[in-house]
Amino acid sequence: MKIHEYQAKQILLKYGVPVQNGIPIKSISEFEGALSTLQSHGINQFVVKSQIHAGGRGKGKVYNPANREELILDGGVKFTTDAVKAKEYAEKILGNLLVTHQTGDEGKLVQTLFITEGLDYTHEFYIGILLDRTVGKNVIMASTEGGVEIEKVAEETPEKIIKEWVDPNIGFQSFQARRLAFGLGLTGEVFKNFIPFITALYKAYEASDASLIEVNPMAILNDNKIVALDAKITLDDNAMFRHKDYPELRDINEEDPLEVEASNFNLNYVKLDGNVGCMVNGAGLAMATMDIIKLAGGEPANFLDVGGGASKETVENGFKIILSDPNVKAILVNIFGGIVRCDRVAGGIIEAAKNINIQVPVVVRLAGTNADIAKKMLDESGLAIIAAEGFKDAAEKITQVLSNEQ
Repeated sequence: MKIHEYQAKQILLKYGVPVQNGIPIKSISEFEGALSTLQSHGINQFVVKSQIHAGGRGKGKVYNPANREELILDGGVKFTTDAVKAKEYAEKILGNLLVTHQTGDEGKLVQTLFITEGLDYTHEFYIGILLDRTVGKNVIMASTEGGVEIEKVAEETPEKIIKEWVDPNIGFQSFQARRLAFGLGLTGEVFKNFIPFITALYKAYEASDASLIEVNPMAILNDNKIVALDAKITLDDNAMFRHKDYPELRDINEEDPLEVEASNFNLNYVKLDGNVGCMVNGAGLAMATMDIIKLAGGEPANFLDVGGGASKETVENGFKIILSDPNVKAILVNIFGGIVRCDRVAGGIIEAAKNINIQVPVVVRLAGTNADIAKKMLDESGLAIIAAEGFKDAAEKITQVLSNEQ
């Protein structure tokens, strides 16, 4: 689960990671109170930060959502020493559309601002922590190229990324913290301050059950203190049962409406940009099915895993979700009946076809438990469902229906 910057910083602060002072607001009426609170702490430099689940906010552009040709402001993160100017920035950003290289042209509506202190700093660094699945260990990545997208650094100057793997049997060690500090070229007071910073950051990563923590930039202030100027945390959905407060951090306004609706039906759904909807049981089979669609000349419109215990209701709800996407020109149902019986899935397909106005071709490939019964059910249903015998046959039939749609 993705969370906002201000929420990520609340988690980091809990584990002793130094962050900017800041206050989130959801309406302009809250601005004066937030600013007064910051000023009461002697703060006279301010940063108005848009809060959306996407990167590139500082270089993004703010548009009027009612007229996307009307540019309101350059940049979704603005620094100022003028309180009046800070409010002006807040008014121009909040409630408007922020477009960045990660949001795509559709952009995201800014519904929360983070009003923070502005800090003077001398250097920027990148720090990231995530699981390296190739070796089964957490890895800490650090770079002197702070404030720059790490993907760009990895592509253009990979030698500038330092990596430190953490053995799960012994945990993060002090010598590893020192090795990272040396690798970043830190010396003196900054070196000393970095050790507790990175130690606390790793503690936050493990204790919060994060799947990713990024601090970009980690800033060295004029007084040699270290602060997380920006923070990104992705929380592991599988660990929610250990953190009863985490559901409150979810912002469904930042999620695709179809994905939100699918989650209400306990369906694993990810919307993509293609033209072929797919319904599959099992993530591995889903990935293989998406490959088949690509090989057939189509583009997957979604990832949809109905799970091992798919029922008639699950299948019908899956169809509803897929057909809510206007880009879908055909549907491929690819089910392997292991735990779930194929005849149950076939029954769900038939019910869905009766209850939903399906205007696109549906190719169905069923294999496994009661597959013969399922095929007979589909053949005798009288519905315009195209049966496929195997992967290759499914690919050929998808190719055929796509060519007919053109």
